[in-house]
Amino acid sequence: MGRVSQAQAQENRRRVVETASRLFREQGTHVSVADLMKAAGLTHGGFYKQFASKEALIGEATAHAFQGLTQSRDAGLEQHEGQREAARQELIDVYLSAEHRDNMAGGCPTAALAADMARGQGGGRRVYTEGVTDFADWLATEGPDGITRLCTMVGALVLARATKGSPLSDEILDAAREALTGAGGPESRAVDGLESGAAG
Repeated sequence: MGRVSQAQAQENRRRVVETASRLFREQGTHVSVADLMKAAGLTHGGFYKQFASKEALIGEATAHAFQGLTQSRDAGLEQHEGQREAARQELIDVYLSAEHRDNMAGGCPTAALAADMARGQGGGRRVYTEGVTDFADWLATEGPDGITRLCTMVGALVLARATKGSPLSDEILDAAREALTGAGGPESRAVDGLESGAAG
């Protein structure tokens, strides 16, 4: 019975972290513990048996989102048979798509959590900074160009989301995509990797 109970506790914790990862990206880290636990299908009182504080959960949920990004990048690299530049270009193309713009909950933690991290402190910010650094390094070909690419991608995505519903939103995505890949114009793009919390 003890082992079953422990296994259930681990499953509950996993469910809370996954739920928080999506809700924080979609609604912000101000989501209450009560609402979060309800969304996870668990009781409010169970939260403090699993996590020391909400800030601790923010750190874990942020790490979970960036782990999804890493998995997406690795899958893209495998799909392109280790050709990093081809994988990098495809990730940029998917990142700057209407599908990703419209999928905050399953999309990039770099863009979705930026405003919250700017206002917050503690473990969440540290984990976020590490994730952003790793993403910029992966985007780089030489020197600081990874940071330049990341700033262009994240800035464009944030602005496209803020102007969603207007022609400007698509124009922003197209302009950033053209600047980074030379590929302009809207087209259907797969966003499965971003759905898992994934791609930047």
